[in-house]
Parts: sequence; structure tokens; C-alpha cells
Amino acid sequence: MTASYVLALDQGTTGSTALVVDARGRIRGRAYSELTQHYPRPGWVEHDPEDIWQGSRRVMRAALRNAKVKPSQIAALGITNQRETTLLWDRKTGLPVHRAIVWQDRRTASLCQELKAAGHEPWVRERTGLVLDPYFSGSKLRWLFENVKGLRSRASSVLFGTVDSYLVFKLTGGKAHLTDYTNASRTLVFDIHKKRWDPDLLDLFHVPPSILPDVVSSSGLLATTDPAVFGARVPIAGIAGDQQAALYGQACFEPGRGKNTYGTGCFLLVFTGTETVASSRGLITTLACAENGAPAYAVEGSVFIAGAAVQWLRDGLGFFKKSAEVEALARSVDSTLGVVMVPAFVGLGAPYWDPDARGALLGLTRGVTRAHVARAALESIAYQTRDVVEATVEASGKPITELRVDGGAAANDFLLQFQADVLGVPVDRPKQVETTALGAAFLAGRGVGIWTSAKDIEALRKTDRVFTPRLSARSREALYQSWTAAVSAARTFRTQS
Repeated sequence: MTASYVLALDQGTTGSTALVVDARGRIRGRAYSELTQHYPRPGWVEHDPEDIWQGSRRVMRAALRNAKVKPSQIAALGITNQRETTLLWDRKTGLPVHRAIVWQDRRTASLCQELKAAGHEPWVRERTGLVLDPYFSGSKLRWLFENVKGLRSRASSVLFGTVDSYLVFKLTGGKAHLTDYTNASRTLVFDIHKKRWDPDLLDLFHVPPSILPDVVSSSGLLATTDPAVFGARVPIAGIAGDQQAALYGQACFEPGRGKNTYGTGCFLLVFTGTETVASSRGLITTLACAENGAPAYAVEGSVFIAGAAVQWLRDGLGFFKKSAEVEALARSVDSTLGVVMVPAFVGLGAPYWDPDARGALLGLTRGVTRAHVARAALESIAYQTRDVVEATVEASGKPITELRVDGGAAANDFLLQFQADVLGVPVDRPKQVETTALGAAFLAGRGVGIWTSAKDIEALRKTDRVFTPRLSARSREALYQSWTAAVSAARTFRTQS
């Protein structure tokens, strides 16, 4: 029986998804399992590593059953994962020494502030492309060694990994301890220029080198699963962090080509190839995947509130019962009547990084209805994306000629048309918006030769619709100036304690 299918695992923050993909890029089976979140203290977020493993194994097996595909027909397995989440486990038993500390966890905020105050951030940022923030793995690792009793004395018996590394260890029966360049680049202890673990950064975060995984390319014959997992040996041939996998799934292999994922928030990544691009406006530099899976560079910007603004209209204000209804409501009026929403409910992310900013509705008059507010909410998502795009263009010196999009809100035609209008570039939506899992599948298939070139990967990505700009440059800039004025007002206002 010919092994012609690829199995992809997308292990995310709230759950795990598995897809079975055929050689033509079609999804033949899928499965999903939720992941329990643990909040032991305010600002702390944890996962049970055993839940991660069991849920991942369960969805992979279910996807194979749903596709009616035998394990012997799987040519390769690709893994993509929630990034920065930090795990430590016993190298002999595979048992975790603590719950996984999730990327959202803020317990190390004071440590990061201390390191900034001591003047470490400039050189840390130069080597890693990142900022000193609890978001990344380094400070989480230091916290574990300082707070798990006896851990420092038995450091030689434990291993560190992000979620991908832990899954590979479990899938191979403990025979492989590795990660890929994209995940390593999110740890705060990896030099993205020399592409190696950095001794000075390891010292800064008190990390023993013996616990670190080997770092490999994102595509190729990386490891082989233990037969007990599926009943057959399956090559693990693709690994990438979730946003980099989505960038690959969108076939962004040329400098200046980028993707934006519309979810609760937004993640914009723009491929820069062999060039590292430094930004003074809140973007970070990260490793991504070249067409052959080798390490390349990208700039990344995050927006905290995107689809969550629509959820607020639904749940907080009762504007509609289902989020999908927002599009029809927004289309029922031909403008916002001058209303601008700044959805800074948890502060503002890139490029502002202002945690004290608060949400605002500006330009209200008696003629404003819920339809105008709904339209303003959708427009705010597009404006925030332009903010990040502007920062990217400023940093790279290269214009973005097209934006590829995915995520739940990418189904909203009004949003994507307005996005094209306010950016002044085409917005390309694929037929299949599960680009994160598909990116892992494409990396794995590329690694075993099912697909052999950038053209092959590009052909797998099918466009559903391209939204082209309709607004004049003058109208576009006038709208954007209103947005920037509203952001300034939101940042100026401060609530009284």
C-alpha cells in the first residue's frame, strides 16, 4: 500500500487539531479535542503535559479513522504548536516535573522588569530579535528552576522543550529530543543570527545547557515515531511554531509577502528571507521557514483585540446573537457616520505597546445606531492591521504588495474588502483557512518528497477570493487619519484609580 498521505497535528492553546492531507493538498479527515486551562493564580496559566500528549494522540488517531486511512499509508507527520509554552520533564520516565507554563502566563513580569532595569534588553534584543517579556520561554525556565524544590540539584536528569519538543519525545518513545529553528527562536536563549543556543543568554536565565534540545530544520527526516503510537513507524518530517506554519501554509516565500491571521487578536508575519529586519516600533524579528524548510527570517506584529471586539458587541452589548450577524448589520449602513472604535480593552499591542490605553468610541452623535457601531468595530480590525503593516514597511523599507489572510474572521467579506481599501493592496483569502495545520502538513510532505518545490507548495494553496482596493488614495488616507487621531485620544485618557 503506497504511503501517500500526510498527518498534521496542530497543538494549540485551547485544543489540538489533526488533519489527514492527500498529495493534492485536500483534507481527507480531521479531528479536534479541547485542552483544559489551569489558572492557579491571577495572571498564571498552565497546561497539564499529560493532557497535551493524550489529547494530541487521540485526535491523530481519530483523524486517521475519519479519513479511513491506515497508519501504513502515512508518508510523514507534521507538527505545529503553541509557541513559547515551557515544559520540563524527566529524561528517563518522560514524566513532567511541573505543569507546562503557557505563553500567556505573566508570573515572571517582575523578573523581566528587573532585567530591563539592569540594562539587559538591548543586547538580548539584538541577539534574539525579541523583547524581555514573560511571553517568551527564558524567564519561565528561570522561574521553574528557582521555584520547583530540588530541581536545580537534579538538572542533569531533566529535559526542556517547547510543546513540539515534548511531543516529539513522546512520539518517539523518548529516543529524540529536538526542536526546530522557529520554536527555538521564541525562547529568549537562542541567537537567531548564529543560529545556536547562546551561552550568555543561558547564564542570564540560569539555564543548564544539558537540558536543551538539538535544533533542526523545519522540514526533512527529523525523527521516527515509535510503532506503539500508531501501529507503524511514521517519519516526523515537519515542525514549526503555529504562526510560522501558517506563513508557510500561505506559501509566503518571497520577501515582502505576508499573512495576517484574524482570531481573537491578529498576528501579522511578513517574510524577509535572508535579511533580519530590526524595528523600533514594537515589532519582533523571528525565524521562519524558507520554501525548503531551512531557517529564514520574518518580522512579526501582534494585535490584542480583533474578533474579540465583535464578541463584545455580541455578549457585552447584546447587538446580535451570533457573531456572523455582524457583517449584515455593518452592511446595512454606508458609513460609520464618523464613529471610530478603538478596542483597547486590554491595552494596545504592536506598534504602540501601551498597556494603559483603554477602549473608546469616538465621534458619537444622536444619529448613531448599533449598525454604525458594528461597522466601526469591523473597521477597527482593519485599521489595527494597517498600523502593524505600516511598522513593517518602515522597518524593512519594502512595500507589502499583497496580504494573505486566514482565521475565523477571514470569512467576513466586508472586513476583507475594507482591509484591502485601507491598505491599498489586494487581500487574498484561501479556500481552506486552516492554514496552520496545512502548513505543518506541507512542511512534512516537502520533507519526504511528496512536494519538491515552492511551485508545488504554491499550487496546493487555492485562492477563494482576492479583494482589491476600491477607495481612492485620498479617501483611504482621510479615514486612516481619523483612526490615528482616535488612538491618540484613547491613549491620552486615563481612568482614575
